[in-house]
Amino acid sequence: MNAELIAVGTELLLGEISNTDGQYISQKLAGLGINVFYHTVVGDNPARLEAVLRDAAKRSDIVITTGGLGPTYDDLTKELICRVFGKKLVLHEESLRRIEGFFADRGRPMTENNIKQAYLPEGCEVFSNDWGTAPGCAFKAENCVVAMLPGPPRECRPMTDLRLVPYLASLSDGVIYSDSVRICGMGESAVEALLRPIMENAVNPTVAPYCKLGEVELRVTAKAGSEAEAKALTAPVVEEIKSALGDVVYGVNVDSLEQAVVAGLRDAGLKLATAESCTGGLVSKRITDVSGSSEVFLGGVVSYANSVKQNVLGVKAETLASVGAVSAGTAEQMARGVCALTGADVGVSLTGIAGPGGGTEEKPVGLVYMGLCRGDKVTVTELRIGSRGRTRDDIRSQAATTALKAVLDEIRK
Repeated sequence: MNAELIAVGTELLLGEISNTDGQYISQKLAGLGINVFYHTVVGDNPARLEAVLRDAAKRSDIVITTGGLGPTYDDLTKELICRVFGKKLVLHEESLRRIEGFFADRGRPMTENNIKQAYLPEGCEVFSNDWGTAPGCAFKAENCVVAMLPGPPRECRPMTDLRLVPYLASLSDGVIYSDSVRICGMGESAVEALLRPIMENAVNPTVAPYCKLGEVELRVTAKAGSEAEAKALTAPVVEEIKSALGDVVYGVNVDSLEQAVVAGLRDAGLKLATAESCTGGLVSKRITDVSGSSEVFLGGVVSYANSVKQNVLGVKAETLASVGAVSAGTAEQMARGVCALTGADVGVSLTGIAGPGGGTEEKPVGLVYMGLCRGDKVTVTELRIGSRGRTRDDIRSQAATTALKAVLDEIRK
Protein backbone atom coordinates (compact mmCIF):
# COMPACT_ATOMS: atom_id res chain seq x y z
CA MET A 1 0.00 0.00 0.00
CA ASN A 2 1.07 3.57 -0.54
CA ALA A 3 0.35 6.53 1.70
CA GLU A 4 0.22 10.29 1.40
CA LEU A 5 0.66 12.75 4.26
CA ILE A 6 -1.03 16.14 4.26
CA ALA A 7 0.03 18.66 6.89
CA VAL A 8 -2.48 21.47 7.38
CA GLY A 9 -1.50 24.86 8.77
CA THR A 10 -0.44 28.25 7.47
CA GLU A 11 2.18 28.43 10.23
CA LEU A 12 4.02 25.56 8.51
CA LEU A 13 4.15 27.46 5.21
CA LEU A 14 5.41 30.58 6.98
CA GLY A 15 8.27 28.61 8.50
CA GLU A 16 7.13 29.38 12.03
CA ILE A 17 7.24 25.66 12.89
CA SER A 18 8.70 22.58 11.19
CA ASN A 19 6.66 19.65 9.94
CA THR A 20 8.12 17.11 12.34
CA ASP A 21 4.82 15.20 12.30
CA GLY A 22 5.46 14.14 8.72
CA GLN A 23 8.91 12.81 9.51
CA TYR A 24 7.66 10.86 12.51
CA ILE A 25 4.64 9.32 10.77
CA SER A 26 6.74 8.35 7.74
CA GLN A 27 9.15 6.46 9.98
CA LYS A 28 6.29 4.58 11.60
CA LEU A 29 4.69 3.73 8.26
CA ALA A 30 8.01 2.38 7.02
CA GLY A 31 7.93 -0.03 9.94
CA LEU A 32 4.58 -1.29 8.64
CA GLY A 33 5.93 -1.74 5.16
CA ILE A 34 3.80 1.13 3.84
CA ASN A 35 5.40 3.33 1.19
CA VAL A 36 4.99 7.09 1.50
CA PHE A 37 4.89 8.65 -1.97
CA TYR A 38 3.82 12.22 -1.21
CA HIS A 39 4.20 14.83 1.53
CA THR A 40 2.10 17.98 1.11
CA VAL A 41 1.89 21.08 3.28
CA VAL A 42 -1.14 23.29 2.72
CA GLY A 43 -2.32 26.39 4.54
CA ASP A 44 -5.66 27.00 6.22
CA ASN A 45 -7.33 27.74 2.91
CA PRO A 46 -10.49 25.76 2.11
CA ALA A 47 -10.15 25.76 -1.68
CA ARG A 48 -6.50 24.69 -1.71
CA LEU A 49 -7.02 22.06 0.99
CA GLU A 50 -9.97 20.59 -0.89
CA ALA A 51 -7.94 20.42 -4.09
CA VAL A 52 -5.08 18.65 -2.31
CA LEU A 53 -7.50 16.16 -0.74
CA ARG A 54 -9.10 15.35 -4.10
CA ASP A 55 -5.69 14.73 -5.68
CA ALA A 56 -4.68 12.50 -2.77
CA ALA A 57 -7.88 10.47 -3.00
CA LYS A 58 -7.13 9.65 -6.65
CA ARG A 59 -3.53 8.51 -6.25
CA SER A 60 -3.04 7.08 -2.74
CA ASP A 61 -4.29 4.04 -0.82
CA ILE A 62 -3.96 5.82 2.53
CA VAL A 63 -4.42 9.56 3.13
CA ILE A 64 -3.29 10.89 6.52
CA THR A 65 -3.81 14.49 7.59
CA THR A 66 -2.26 16.31 10.54
CA GLY A 67 -3.59 19.57 11.91
CA GLY A 68 -6.76 21.55 11.34
CA LEU A 69 -8.76 19.75 14.04
CA GLY A 70 -8.87 22.64 16.50
CA PRO A 71 -11.86 24.66 17.72
CA THR A 72 -11.38 27.84 15.68
CA TYR A 73 -13.10 28.93 12.48
CA ASP A 74 -10.05 28.18 10.29
CA ASP A 75 -9.72 24.57 11.51
CA LEU A 76 -11.51 22.97 8.57
CA THR A 77 -9.82 19.62 7.96
CA LYS A 78 -12.76 17.47 9.07
CA GLU A 79 -15.33 19.53 7.24
CA LEU A 80 -13.46 19.40 3.94
CA ILE A 81 -12.62 15.71 4.25
CA CYS A 82 -16.31 14.99 4.79
CA ARG A 83 -17.16 17.05 1.69
CA VAL A 84 -14.58 15.27 -0.47
CA PHE A 85 -15.46 11.77 0.71
CA GLY A 86 -19.21 12.22 1.10
CA LYS A 87 -19.36 11.85 4.86
CA LYS A 88 -21.67 13.51 7.37
CA LEU A 89 -20.32 15.16 10.52
CA VAL A 90 -22.10 13.94 13.66
CA LEU A 91 -21.61 14.67 17.35
CA HIS A 92 -19.60 11.96 19.13
CA GLU A 93 -20.91 12.05 22.69
CA GLU A 94 -17.96 10.23 24.26
CA SER A 95 -15.49 12.68 22.71
CA LEU A 96 -17.57 15.59 24.00
CA ARG A 97 -17.44 14.15 27.52
CA ARG A 98 -13.68 13.71 27.25
CA ILE A 99 -13.25 17.32 26.12
CA GLU A 100 -15.45 18.54 28.98
CA GLY A 101 -13.39 16.44 31.40
CA PHE A 102 -10.16 17.88 29.99
CA PHE A 103 -11.20 21.40 30.92
CA ALA A 104 -12.74 20.37 34.25
CA ASP A 105 -9.51 18.65 35.33
CA ARG A 106 -7.61 21.87 34.69
CA GLY A 107 -10.15 24.16 36.31
CA ARG A 108 -10.66 26.08 33.06
CA PRO A 109 -13.95 27.09 31.47
CA MET A 110 -14.82 25.31 28.24
CA THR A 111 -15.88 27.68 25.48
CA GLU A 112 -18.68 26.87 23.07
CA ASN A 113 -16.37 26.47 20.08
CA ASN A 114 -14.66 23.47 21.69
CA ILE A 115 -17.80 21.43 21.03
CA LYS A 116 -16.82 21.58 17.36
CA GLN A 117 -13.95 19.18 18.08
CA ALA A 118 -16.40 16.46 19.13
CA TYR A 119 -18.02 16.36 15.68
CA LEU A 120 -16.58 13.48 13.64
CA PRO A 121 -17.33 11.71 10.34
CA GLU A 122 -20.26 9.36 10.70
CA GLY A 123 -19.19 5.72 11.14
CA CYS A 124 -15.50 6.49 11.67
CA GLU A 125 -13.06 4.77 14.01
CA VAL A 126 -12.46 7.35 16.75
CA PHE A 127 -8.91 7.90 18.02
CA SER A 128 -9.28 9.15 21.59
CA ASN A 129 -6.81 11.87 22.53
CA ASP A 130 -5.32 11.52 26.02
CA TRP A 131 -2.85 14.34 25.37
CA GLY A 132 -5.14 17.15 24.21
CA THR A 133 -8.71 17.97 23.27
CA ALA A 134 -9.04 17.10 19.58
CA PRO A 135 -9.81 13.43 18.87
CA GLY A 136 -8.47 11.87 15.71
CA CYS A 137 -10.28 9.37 13.54
CA ALA A 138 -10.12 7.11 10.49
CA PHE A 139 -12.53 5.62 8.02
CA LYS A 140 -12.55 3.56 4.84
CA ALA A 141 -13.59 5.45 1.75
CA GLU A 142 -14.41 3.91 -1.62
CA ASN A 143 -10.83 3.85 -2.90
CA CYS A 144 -8.66 4.59 0.13
CA VAL A 145 -8.32 4.82 3.89
CA VAL A 146 -8.49 8.30 5.42
CA ALA A 147 -7.03 9.17 8.84
CA MET A 148 -6.91 12.46 10.73
CA LEU A 149 -4.52 13.34 13.55
CA PRO A 150 -4.07 16.54 15.56
CA GLY A 151 -1.11 18.74 14.62
CA PRO A 152 0.77 19.44 17.88
CA PRO A 153 3.64 16.89 18.04
CA ARG A 154 3.02 16.19 21.74
CA GLU A 155 -0.40 14.86 20.66
CA CYS A 156 0.38 13.59 17.17
CA ARG A 157 3.26 11.32 18.14
CA PRO A 158 1.55 9.25 20.85
CA MET A 159 -1.61 9.08 18.75
CA THR A 160 0.44 7.80 15.83
CA ASP A 161 2.00 5.10 18.01
CA LEU A 162 -1.06 4.06 19.99
CA ARG A 163 -3.96 4.79 17.65
CA LEU A 164 -2.92 5.07 13.99
CA VAL A 165 -0.34 2.28 13.77
CA PRO A 166 -2.56 -0.40 15.38
CA TYR A 167 -5.46 0.69 13.15
CA LEU A 168 -3.43 0.41 9.95
CA ALA A 169 -1.88 -2.88 11.07
CA SER A 170 -5.39 -4.29 11.56
CA LEU A 171 -6.19 -3.62 7.90
CA SER A 172 -3.44 -5.92 6.65
CA ASP A 173 -4.19 -9.51 5.73
CA GLY A 174 -0.86 -10.51 7.26
CA VAL A 175 1.65 -9.45 9.88
CA ILE A 176 4.34 -6.90 9.07
CA TYR A 177 7.52 -7.04 11.15
CA SER A 178 10.68 -4.94 10.97
CA ASP A 179 14.19 -5.24 12.37
CA SER A 180 16.29 -2.09 12.67
CA VAL A 181 20.03 -2.49 12.05
CA ARG A 182 21.95 0.50 13.46
CA ILE A 183 25.26 1.53 11.91
CA CYS A 184 27.89 4.07 12.95
CA GLY A 185 31.28 4.56 11.35
CA MET A 186 30.32 4.03 7.72
CA GLY A 187 28.48 6.47 5.47
CA GLU A 188 25.24 5.75 3.62
CA SER A 189 26.89 5.52 0.20
CA ALA A 190 29.52 3.06 1.44
CA VAL A 191 26.84 0.95 3.14
CA GLU A 192 24.74 0.95 -0.02
CA ALA A 193 27.70 0.00 -2.22
CA LEU A 194 28.65 -2.89 0.05
CA LEU A 195 25.10 -4.19 0.43
CA ARG A 196 23.78 -3.43 -3.05
CA PRO A 197 23.28 -7.12 -4.03
CA ILE A 198 21.28 -7.74 -0.85
CA MET A 199 19.18 -4.59 -1.25
CA GLU A 200 18.50 -5.06 -4.96
CA ASN A 201 17.38 -8.65 -4.56
CA ALA A 202 15.31 -8.08 -1.42
CA VAL A 203 11.57 -8.52 -1.99
CA ASN A 204 10.26 -10.05 1.22
CA PRO A 205 11.90 -8.92 3.36
CA THR A 206 12.78 -5.53 1.93
CA VAL A 207 15.88 -3.57 3.02
CA ALA A 208 15.59 0.23 3.20
CA PRO A 209 18.27 2.68 4.40
CA TYR A 210 17.60 5.77 6.52
CA CYS A 211 20.38 8.25 7.20
CA LYS A 212 21.08 10.84 9.87
CA LEU A 213 24.23 12.69 10.82
CA GLY A 214 26.91 10.15 11.72
CA GLU A 215 24.62 7.13 11.52
CA VAL A 216 22.74 4.89 9.10
CA GLU A 217 19.73 2.72 9.88
CA LEU A 218 18.72 -0.26 7.76
CA ARG A 219 15.09 -1.30 8.13
CA VAL A 220 14.53 -4.97 7.26
CA THR A 221 10.78 -5.51 6.82
CA ALA A 222 8.91 -8.72 6.11
CA LYS A 223 5.26 -9.65 5.72
CA ALA A 224 3.95 -13.09 6.63
CA GLY A 225 1.00 -14.91 8.13
CA SER A 226 2.31 -14.53 11.69
CA GLU A 227 4.95 -12.53 13.53
CA ALA A 228 7.03 -15.66 14.05
CA GLU A 229 7.04 -16.33 10.31
CA ALA A 230 7.94 -12.71 9.55
CA LYS A 231 10.82 -12.80 12.06
CA ALA A 232 12.05 -16.00 10.44
CA LEU A 233 12.26 -14.09 7.15
CA THR A 234 14.14 -11.07 8.53
CA ALA A 235 16.60 -12.96 10.76
CA PRO A 236 18.90 -14.40 8.05
CA VAL A 237 18.99 -11.06 6.21
CA VAL A 238 19.96 -9.24 9.41
CA GLU A 239 22.74 -11.76 10.01
CA GLU A 240 23.96 -11.34 6.43
CA ILE A 241 24.10 -7.56 6.90
CA LYS A 242 25.97 -7.87 10.20
CA SER A 243 28.46 -10.26 8.64
CA ALA A 244 29.07 -7.93 5.70
CA LEU A 245 29.45 -4.75 7.75
CA GLY A 246 31.21 -6.02 10.86
CA ASP A 247 31.86 -3.75 13.84
CA VAL A 248 30.17 -0.70 12.35
CA VAL A 249 26.87 -2.36 13.29
CA TYR A 250 26.38 -1.26 16.87
CA GLY A 251 23.02 -2.84 17.52
CA VAL A 252 19.80 -4.36 16.24
CA ASN A 253 16.47 -3.00 17.46
CA VAL A 254 18.08 -0.50 19.84
CA ASP A 255 16.72 3.02 20.14
CA SER A 256 20.02 4.88 19.99
CA LEU A 257 23.77 4.69 20.19
CA GLU A 258 23.74 6.05 23.73
CA GLN A 259 21.29 3.35 24.77
CA ALA A 260 23.72 0.74 23.44
CA VAL A 261 26.57 2.39 25.35
CA VAL A 262 24.66 2.41 28.64
CA ALA A 263 23.64 -1.23 28.18
CA GLY A 264 27.21 -2.19 27.27
CA LEU A 265 28.67 -0.45 30.32
CA ARG A 266 26.12 -2.15 32.55
CA ASP A 267 26.85 -5.58 31.09
CA ALA A 268 30.59 -5.06 31.48
CA GLY A 269 30.30 -3.65 35.01
CA LEU A 270 32.15 -0.46 34.01
CA LYS A 271 31.76 3.23 34.90
CA LEU A 272 32.15 6.10 32.44
CA ALA A 273 33.14 9.76 32.78
CA THR A 274 33.49 12.48 30.16
CA ALA A 275 35.72 15.52 29.66
CA GLU A 276 34.37 17.84 26.97
CA SER A 277 35.43 21.13 25.49
CA CYS A 278 34.05 21.79 21.99
CA THR A 279 30.98 19.59 22.50
CA GLY A 280 29.94 21.51 25.61
CA GLY A 281 28.57 18.49 27.50
CA LEU A 282 26.72 16.91 24.57
CA VAL A 283 28.14 13.43 25.21
CA SER A 284 27.06 13.65 28.87
CA LYS A 285 23.65 14.91 27.83
CA ARG A 286 23.08 12.03 25.43
CA ILE A 287 24.19 9.46 28.00
CA THR A 288 21.94 10.90 30.71
CA ASP A 289 18.99 10.95 28.31
CA VAL A 290 18.93 7.17 28.78
CA SER A 291 16.92 5.95 31.75
CA GLY A 292 19.13 4.05 34.19
CA SER A 293 22.34 5.77 33.09
CA SER A 294 23.08 6.71 36.72
CA GLU A 295 24.17 3.09 37.22
CA VAL A 296 27.10 3.51 34.82
CA PHE A 297 27.78 7.24 34.37
CA LEU A 298 29.73 9.02 37.11
CA GLY A 299 29.78 12.51 35.64
CA GLY A 300 31.42 14.87 33.23
CA VAL A 301 33.51 18.02 33.13
CA VAL A 302 32.81 20.73 30.55
CA SER A 303 36.28 22.23 30.44
CA TYR A 304 35.74 25.04 27.97
CA ALA A 305 38.36 27.37 29.42
CA ASN A 306 42.03 26.41 29.57
CA SER A 307 42.01 27.23 33.28
CA VAL A 308 39.44 24.48 33.87
CA LYS A 309 41.38 22.03 31.73
CA GLN A 310 44.44 22.80 33.81
CA ASN A 311 43.01 23.24 37.33
CA VAL A 312 40.27 20.57 37.27
CA LEU A 313 41.51 17.95 34.81
CA GLY A 314 45.24 18.37 35.35
CA VAL A 315 46.19 19.30 31.80
CA LYS A 316 49.77 20.58 31.98
CA ALA A 317 50.41 24.28 31.45
CA GLU A 318 53.33 23.50 29.17
CA THR A 319 51.06 21.34 26.97
CA LEU A 320 48.58 24.16 26.56
CA ALA A 321 51.39 26.63 25.88
CA SER A 322 53.27 24.47 23.37
CA VAL A 323 50.57 22.68 21.34
CA GLY A 324 47.38 24.38 22.49
CA ALA A 325 43.98 23.27 23.72
CA VAL A 326 43.12 21.59 20.41
CA SER A 327 45.81 18.94 20.35
CA ALA A 328 46.46 15.27 20.91
CA GLY A 329 48.37 16.03 24.10
CA THR A 330 45.50 17.98 25.63
CA ALA A 331 42.95 15.32 24.67
CA GLU A 332 45.11 12.63 26.27
CA GLN A 333 45.52 14.53 29.52
CA MET A 334 41.81 15.43 29.65
CA ALA A 335 40.81 11.77 29.35
CA ARG A 336 43.36 10.67 31.91
CA GLY A 337 42.41 13.51 34.22
CA VAL A 338 38.67 12.83 34.27
CA CYS A 339 39.32 9.18 35.17
CA ALA A 340 41.59 10.25 38.02
CA LEU A 341 39.06 12.83 39.18
CA THR A 342 36.01 10.53 39.19
CA GLY A 343 37.46 7.05 39.54
CA ALA A 344 35.86 5.98 36.25
CA ASP A 345 36.96 2.83 34.44
CA VAL A 346 36.59 4.55 31.07
CA GLY A 347 37.04 8.21 30.27
CA VAL A 348 36.45 9.96 26.96
CA SER A 349 37.54 13.48 26.03
CA LEU A 350 36.84 15.84 23.15
CA THR A 351 38.59 19.08 22.27
CA GLY A 352 38.34 20.81 18.92
CA ILE A 353 37.16 23.72 16.79
CA ALA A 354 33.42 23.66 16.15
CA GLY A 355 33.36 26.95 14.23
CA PRO A 356 32.18 28.76 12.35
CA GLY A 357 35.11 30.96 13.41
CA GLY A 358 38.37 30.17 15.16
CA GLY A 359 39.94 27.94 12.56
CA THR A 360 43.38 28.35 11.01
CA GLU A 361 45.19 26.65 8.14
CA GLU A 362 47.00 24.45 10.63
CA LYS A 363 43.91 23.82 12.78
CA PRO A 364 40.80 24.21 10.60
CA VAL A 365 37.18 24.23 11.69
CA GLY A 366 36.09 20.64 12.18
CA LEU A 367 39.38 19.45 13.65
CA VAL A 368 38.66 17.49 16.84
CA TYR A 369 40.86 15.34 19.04
CA MET A 370 39.27 12.50 20.98
CA GLY A 371 40.97 10.80 23.91
CA LEU A 372 39.89 7.44 25.31
CA CYS A 373 41.28 6.28 28.63
CA ARG A 374 40.94 2.84 30.14
CA GLY A 375 43.16 1.99 33.04
CA ASP A 376 46.69 3.19 32.29
CA LYS A 377 46.18 3.24 28.53
CA VAL A 378 45.06 6.30 26.60
CA THR A 379 44.50 6.39 22.85
CA VAL A 380 43.99 9.62 20.94
CA THR A 381 42.22 9.90 17.60
CA GLU A 382 42.32 12.91 15.29
CA LEU A 383 38.96 13.61 13.67
CA ARG A 384 38.72 15.70 10.52
CA ILE A 385 35.00 16.35 10.48
CA GLY A 386 35.35 19.26 8.09
CA SER A 387 33.39 22.48 7.79
CA ARG A 388 32.05 22.44 4.25
CA GLY A 389 28.29 22.10 4.41
CA ARG A 390 28.41 21.59 8.17
CA THR A 391 27.13 23.83 10.92
CA ARG A 392 28.55 24.22 14.39
CA ASP A 393 25.85 21.87 15.67
CA ASP A 394 26.72 19.31 12.98
CA ILE A 395 30.38 19.25 14.02
CA ARG A 396 29.55 18.93 17.70
CA SER A 397 26.98 16.20 17.04
CA GLN A 398 29.36 14.22 14.82
CA ALA A 399 32.12 14.46 17.42
CA ALA A 400 29.80 13.27 20.19
CA THR A 401 28.55 10.36 18.07
CA THR A 402 32.11 9.30 17.27
CA ALA A 403 33.02 9.42 20.96
CA LEU A 404 30.05 7.28 21.94
CA LYS A 405 30.90 4.70 19.27
CA ALA A 406 34.54 4.64 20.49
CA VAL A 407 33.37 3.97 24.05
CA LEU A 408 31.10 1.17 22.83
CA ASP A 409 33.90 -0.45 20.81
CA GLU A 410 36.22 -0.25 23.82
CA ILE A 411 33.88 -1.86 26.31
CA ARG A 412 33.02 -4.65 23.84
CA LYS A 413 36.64 -5.73 23.47
